[in-house]
This record gives sequence, C-alpha cells and structure tokens, in this order.
Amino acid sequence: MAIRANGTEGSDRDRIVEFGREYWRDHPQRSVETAGRQVLMTGRAVAGLVLSLVQRRFPTREFIKQCAFMANVSAIPTLLVAVPIAVVVSIQVGSLVSQVGATTFIGAVNGLGIIRQGAPLVTSLMIAGAVGSALCADLGSRTIREEIDAMRVMGVDPVRRLVAPRLAAAMLVSTLLCGFVVFVGFATGYVFNVYIQSGTPGSYISTFASFAVATDLVVALVKAMIFGALAAVIACDTGLNAKGGPAGVANAVNSAVVNSAIVLFATNIIVTQLYNTLFPTKVL
Repeated sequence: MAIRANGTEGSDRDRIVEFGREYWRDHPQRSVETAGRQVLMTGRAVAGLVLSLVQRRFPTREFIKQCAFMANVSAIPTLLVAVPIAVVVSIQVGSLVSQVGATTFIGAVNGLGIIRQGAPLVTSLMIAGAVGSALCADLGSRTIREEIDAMRVMGVDPVRRLVAPRLAAAMLVSTLLCGFVVFVGFATGYVFNVYIQSGTPGSYISTFASFAVATDLVVALVKAMIFGALAAVIACDTGLNAKGGPAGVANAVNSAVVNSAIVLFATNIIVTQLYNTLFPTKVL
C-alpha cells in the first residue's frame, strides 16, 4: 500500500510539473518571445526607413497607398465614435459642474477631457480595430499564400519592403486622426453646451483657453503617433507569423486587435502618468 501511495504521489507530482512546463511554454515564454521578435522587427523597420531615406529609395508610392488605405478604413468610424463620446463627456461634465456651481468652467473641463484622454483613446481604438485588423489580414493572407517566402527567396526583405512603409503610414495617419478627433470633439462639445445646455459661448472658449496649453495637444499627438507605431508593429508581426490557412488568418487578426488594445491602453496610462508628473495641471 505504501509503494502504491508513493507511486501515485509521484505521478501526480510529475503531471503538475509537466502542466507547469507546458503552461510556461504556451503563455509566458511565448509572450516574451513575441515581444522580443516585435522589438527586433521595429528596429529593422526603422533602420530600413532611415536607410531608404539616405539612399533616396524611400517607397513613396507604397507609403501614399498605405496612408490612403488607412485613412479610408478609419476616417468614418473615427467620426462616428468621436461625436457620441464628445456628447457623453459634455453631458457628464455639465451635470457635474452644475452640481458644484462651476458652470463657467465647463469649457475647460470638457476641452481638456477631449484633448488629454478622449482623442488619444478614440485614436487607439480605431488604430487597433480598423487599421490593425486590415494590416494583419493583408500580411496574413500573403503569408499563407507563401508570398512572403517567395520574397525572401528572391532576396527581398519583407520587413523593409512591407513593414517599414506601413509603420510610417500608421504613425502619420494616427497623428492626423488624433487632430481630427480633437477638432470634432471640441466642436461637438461647444455646440452641445451652447445650444442644448444653454451655455455661454464666450465662457466656454475663454475658460478652455485659460487652462489648456499647447503642451496638451502636443502630448496627445505624440500619444497618437506612439499608438500608431505600436499597432502597426503588432499587426504586421502577427500577420507575418500567421499559420493554419484562412482560419489562421482570422485567429491572427483577432489576436492582433486584442493585443493592440491591451498594449495601447497600458501605454496610454504610462504616458499620461509621465505627463502629469512632468507637467502638472495649471492652477489659477
């Protein structure tokens, strides 16, 4: 009986150890390997961009094509998301400032909310959802059709030829989208406050100008540029490593969108905390 009990205990321990090893290989180890691969690909893509600019061989046509494609798939969804978010922010801010008797500061609170958080978050969602999924699907379909392998056989670097122009295009388009969201959000908040909440136009603009500074807009645009770069890298890496036929492409797109959203929201928290630490809110 003792031998049987010891044997059973030993087999259970072996199963637990094997489960731990498989879990490590499937999750933490794979995550670390993916992160390292994406960092290396980012370095190669940036080096390819710099080298192509120095050699005057920048793929301008591909860059413009990707910019047009990304703007086409994200502009309308961005507008449809920015307007409701601006309205919700105006409603919540208007209700809050009315309770504390500070209705004259609604322009400052609403505008800063849109610039500092609303615009970067909307941009991150659109970049991760619309642009990232499109990039991953494009490169993933090329991968399963063995086009990427054919490029490598012919001596063409897929990172320099495909990833680099998409990385530059995503950074530019995300920055423009952020500026677009800022404009739409501020205009929507102004119209809603003046015509729905019976606010004062001059008070809305003057309080916003009193609190908002140019650094707020610069940081929002920098956030958007970082979001675009991260989403493009994650989407391109996931697409280039897609496996399993059409179903593998679908899984890759899903993985790219989820991973991009998680990384972008985490990056937003880090950048926001750094900004609040280095540039504290202006106090009148």
